[in-house]
Amino acid sequence: MHRIAIIGASGFTGAEFLRLCAGHPEFEVVVATGESQAGTCVADLYPSLAAAYPEMVFAPYDPSILEGIDLAFMGLPHGHSQALVPQIRGRVPHIVDLSADFRFDDPAIYPEWYGEAHAAPDLLGDFVFGMPELFRDRLPGAELVAVAGCYVTTASLTLAPLLAAGLIEPTGIIVDAASGVSGAGRPPKPNTTFCAVDEDFTAYGLLTHRHTPEIEFAIGRHAGTEAQVLFTPHLAPMNRGILATCYARATTATSTEALRDVLHQRYDGEPFVVVRDIPPSTKATLGSQQVHVTAWADDRTGWVVAMASLDNLTKGASGGALQAANVALGLPEATGLPTVGLHP
Repeated sequence: MHRIAIIGASGFTGAEFLRLCAGHPEFEVVVATGESQAGTCVADLYPSLAAAYPEMVFAPYDPSILEGIDLAFMGLPHGHSQALVPQIRGRVPHIVDLSADFRFDDPAIYPEWYGEAHAAPDLLGDFVFGMPELFRDRLPGAELVAVAGCYVTTASLTLAPLLAAGLIEPTGIIVDAASGVSGAGRPPKPNTTFCAVDEDFTAYGLLTHRHTPEIEFAIGRHAGTEAQVLFTPHLAPMNRGILATCYARATTATSTEALRDVLHQRYDGEPFVVVRDIPPSTKATLGSQQVHVTAWADDRTGWVVAMASLDNLTKGASGGALQAANVALGLPEATGLPTVGLHP
């Protein structure tokens, strides 16, 4: 049994960590921190977790609470992990970080896309990118894992095989994606209240969204080429889920069958990726670790349309972190992860 700490457990991704760890036969959550909720019972903030954690209380963070911990999941906002990882490293054998703080090995990316210099640039090269379907070979035994984000996972899993196979151009790729409101986190914001979101559909972060270089990095690194992406995220009036519609120029005349053949060849052996012949839906993946992907070739325009859907809190965040942790710890990759979605 591996003793687990969740640093930043009071947010939505933290609650998802707690939910998934409760069903993991090899994980025991020993510590759950939450600065804004310190002293609050987990069951009071999230009644859905009452049966699994009836006595657990969110604790304030202190490095001393990590004594005897085997793995720390970090579910903190961007910027916070940069300060904590140098404190935690050496105390805990494995750290799996959900934030964007360590996804790149080039510190120059951070001031350009995140607005400030990286606080621990010397650690960037030590992290492994946590997307097993594309970068599994570096994960076994990894001490430090930076998990791909929800938008990045969705877009990359549908585009990367097509780019690697030479079926689409590496430049001029368009990613048009919509996310549920839980992606904005638990603390209320003026643009994420019920009255703001209900009956509305909005774009945000146009041209400058920080997940743009992450998508370029993931698909380009997997395919062994430089990639260029125009990414536009949208906020959809739903709790959970992401749907990404991606457009790329075909390198040569191709067919829908050829595109899907590549996706099948890449993913038919994967436990959490399903290649479909119909457009994916967010509800089909709700509460599960599944990603649904597909693609079409448009003979008339010469464009390829590739689509994917997933649950932004499960596969797109905490479930993705558990999957990467399983690989790092040498456990069966699918351990503790739901493969069937909720419906209705």
